[in-house]
Parts: sequence; structure tokens; C-alpha cells
Amino acid sequence: MTTAEAEADGTVCVAAIQMRGTTDAAQNGDEAERLIREAARQGAVYVQTPEITNLVDRDGARMRAAMQTEADDPTLARLSALARDLGIHIHIGSLALKEGDAAVNRGFLVGPDGSVLARYDKIHMFDVDLPDGESWRESRTYRPGEKAVAVALPFAGLGMTICYDVRFPVLYRALAVAGADILTVPACFTKQTGEAHWHVLTRARAIETGSFLIAATQGGHHEDGRDSYGHAIVVDPWGKVLAEGDTDPCVVVADLDLTRVAAARRRIPALANARTFEKPETIVRAEANT
Repeated sequence: MTTAEAEADGTVCVAAIQMRGTTDAAQNGDEAERLIREAARQGAVYVQTPEITNLVDRDGARMRAAMQTEADDPTLARLSALARDLGIHIHIGSLALKEGDAAVNRGFLVGPDGSVLARYDKIHMFDVDLPDGESWRESRTYRPGEKAVAVALPFAGLGMTICYDVRFPVLYRALAVAGADILTVPACFTKQTGEAHWHVLTRARAIETGSFLIAATQGGHHEDGRDSYGHAIVVDPWGKVLAEGDTDPCVVVADLDLTRVAAARRRIPALANARTFEKPETIVRAEANT
């Protein structure tokens, strides 16, 4: 199906690819291209790659040393050329990039002509200490973004987010109100948090906004020692999982009937029914008498 055909009949074939990224950007580029070509072969006109498509390395210093600027990043150049070659939209879930004295975790939406249509810098930094001793401090590596991004595609409005953003529902409501029919969550979710929360969070964001949700992922045991959850997923506006991967590299393809967005929002008009309200005062707990 071409983009024009999708626009005409209200359906679109989309794909989320699942990778197992390494510390080698060239190797990751090879794998991304292989999976994107397979997705296009299956008819996808929009293909999404995972968070940190170019580099997966939990050694912050080594990762920063390997990063390129946006202008020099070979993965961005390669996938932009691939979008033009295939005539499809490629959503690069994110790239780890240098920017001045800082680094950014930045997603790119590339059009069928190979041009960058939109950029999004991850807003919420994954700074957590998990129960098993696993600890992450993204703010030590990346400068957080400050702006939500929604972009009009020929077939739908698209809201761009990245991974940990999925735990902040106000962002997704803002994107839906701005006109997003499809929400995106390219991710590198940890195995521990993914097993507990991935399906609940992705389905909830789709349900509460009446939107489709597409999430490409990293999955499995990585070269840098981390374990990511995988389960690339496509969810419909009623919360039904349309397609899902496991942990191995794969292509997850689904046909989206975009008329279901308006239908879901009519059935449960949560976006229209929302009201402003006065926030509660901070609760001050009295100390117990001793």
C-alpha cells in the first residue's frame, strides 16, 4: 500500500522493528536497514525504529566518545537515504548525539523524500534505582528536551515520545489534544520494569487518549550487559494489542483503520470531557506524639 492509498481509504500499514543493539554503530545500522527493508517488503509505509538505534552502551564515557553530531551521524544519513530509496516514512526512534558540550536523545521523523520532517528530544530522564540494584542516571549523559512534538503526516497526526515518557500521561493527552491520532513510544525498556509495566502503560496511554500507539523496542541481552524487555507493540484506540514481538529482533506489522480513532473518542469522550480544577494543597502530616 502506498501513502496515497492509505490516505484515500483511511487505513495504513505500519511497522515497529525490534533490535538488539550493540556498541557498534555500523553494525546497528546494518541491522536497522535489514529490518526496515523487511517491513517495507511487507507493505509498511511508516516504519519505526527503537530508542538509541545507533548506540546501546551503558558505559557513559565510552558512549559519549562514540557519539557524533546530528550533521555527522552516519545512522541518520543512512536511514534518511533508505527512506528516500523505499519511498516511506522512517521514524528513527532516537539517536544518541553530541550537541555542543552536551548530548541529546533525539528522535527523527524522516519523509519519503529523505528529508527530516520533525525532531523530538526526550523530555523525561530515566533516573531510577530499581529493587534488584539496577541503577540508571540518564541525566548524567543527556540534556532533556523541553518541547512536545506532534506532526501531521499525509494519513494521520503523529505524537513523538521516547521510552520513559510513557509514565507521564499528561504528555500524551497534550499530543492527542494537538491532533495526534497515533502516539509513538520507541523504547529501550529494562527487563525488570517491562515485565511489570510495559503492557499496562502502553495500553493505558492508547485507551485514555483514544489513539493508536506504536512502540519499537530494544530486546534481549545486549553486548553492554543490559537486558531489555523487547515486546515491540501496536495498540489500537480501544486498548487491543494488534501486533507484538517477543525479545528477538523482528518486524511487527499492523494495518491501522484510522476511522477507529474518531469512533473511540466518540464512545469515551475523555478528551472533550476533561475539566480544569484547583490543585490540592500540599498535605502536611503531623508528627506523632512521643
